Amino acid sequence: MDADLKALEKKLTGLIALCTDLRNENAQLRQDLNASVSDATALKANIAKASDRIEALMETLP
Repeated sequence: MDADLKALEKKLTGLIALCTDLRNENAQLRQDLNASVSDATALKANIAKASDRIEALMETLP
């Protein structure tokens, strides 16, 4: 009985450690996702500006 409790305790300790690791990894992935979304938004804005500038330049061509 005592051995069973020790084995269960060991498994629970491993499970808790795994959950903690996954929680930390999930938090990091959220940060990475937010950074990627911000980068994508900035890139879209830059593309729009470049497109406007190109259109303006094309209008000045003969």
